[in-house]
Amino acid sequence: MSAGTPKSLPSSGQKSIQEICHPLSAEESILSPSPDLGNTISSTGEKDLSLPNGNAVDTSSPASSSSLLNRLQLDDDLDGETRDLFVTVDDPKKHVSTMETYITYRVSTKTTRTEFDLPEYSVRRRYQDFDWLRSKLEDSQPTHLIPPLPEKFVMKGVVDRFSEEFVETRRKALDKFLKRVADHPVLSFNEHFNVFLSAKDLNKRQGLALLSKMGESVKYVTGGYKLRARPIEFAAMGEYLDIFTQKLGTIDRIAQRIIKEQSEYLVELREYSPVYSSWASSEEELQEPLDGVAACMANCCSGLEELTEEMSEDFLPVLREYILYVESMKNVLKKRDQVQAEYETKLEAVAFREDRKTPVPTDVEKCQDRVECFNADLKADWDRWQNNKRQDFRQLLTGMADKNIQYYEKCLAAWESLIPLLQDKQEARADTN
Repeated sequence: MSAGTPKSLPSSGQKSIQEICHPLSAEESILSPSPDLGNTISSTGEKDLSLPNGNAVDTSSPASSSSLLNRLQLDDDLDGETRDLFVTVDDPKKHVSTMETYITYRVSTKTTRTEFDLPEYSVRRRYQDFDWLRSKLEDSQPTHLIPPLPEKFVMKGVVDRFSEEFVETRRKALDKFLKRVADHPVLSFNEHFNVFLSAKDLNKRQGLALLSKMGESVKYVTGGYKLRARPIEFAAMGEYLDIFTQKLGTIDRIAQRIIKEQSEYLVELREYSPVYSSWASSEEELQEPLDGVAACMANCCSGLEELTEEMSEDFLPVLREYILYVESMKNVLKKRDQVQAEYETKLEAVAFREDRKTPVPTDVEKCQDRVECFNADLKADWDRWQNNKRQDFRQLLTGMADKNIQYYEKCLAAWESLIPLLQDKQEARADTN
């Protein structure tokens, strides 16, 4: 692909799940915030970093950036040995009708789970189908963090949503969305997810009629309850998300300016090389060195084009995904606050009753159960999100470092190859004199 005119599109995973106990049936325990909250609140000691499968995270520095990337990829391959659900999104196709033009993607599934009637499925889905799935997951699993989808709307005239570059970027994002859902120990067993992966014709108008009791209870919580104060650990989460969003936003804006400047420099560089080629044709004595300079310019141009493409197609999408991820996490925090506020209000009403001997009403106990369930699910998803974030950004930054090294090495080699030509020309002239 090139950084120039977009190409048009031709027309047309996860770990095994152990038995999960309900959080209310387990012994009450206090879970500490993620280690990444250390920038926001002080900690009393160092905490061990561990992956969801229990393996310790090695934080030692590798010998090189490539070795880190290879190690991360190896970890993923080993982890795949225990997975029982694999989902991929590929083969985008353009559909043109009298009413609309849209893109569909092939969603392929391989599984050994008994919830599926077949071991393999292959269906085609468009963006609005993915949006339907995420909406259903939010309704039926309100206590969990739902991975974000790429933004649906783009600015007309600025981005061609049917270009090969745009469609491929969206395909990668949709593929990552499904893989994150399939990797989740609760969301991957959701009935709507099963239908999305297996049904040939996805009927979004009817969908699945049943929502979980938790979903219904949270859905109809009114905004009339006022939360006194978030618990310290959840307040720390909110503060961390605010700071994290600000940092990502700043990096995103600067990265876009860099890409714009690199693209403008690339245009100038492409015009620069032919000038030396044209000059060489009229200078017999300088022809070889001038042709060498033109070749250097062409090599640098190629390297810069690859570097700019990497930033546009690999670096920026990850930043934007995590900006959307933060918004999803904040929404779950707000839902948790609403449930806690409802519980505090009802509990306060019971405390001021005249008859102190009457047992606590059942609705208060149920509300307490919802708060505890929300807390347990949110903490588990927070830890999982932090682990994914660390791995994603380590791979992202490692890839960025490798691309920059390759670019500068390519430019250096091009200019070093020019030096012998200039030296030979000087020696030949000295011999003549």
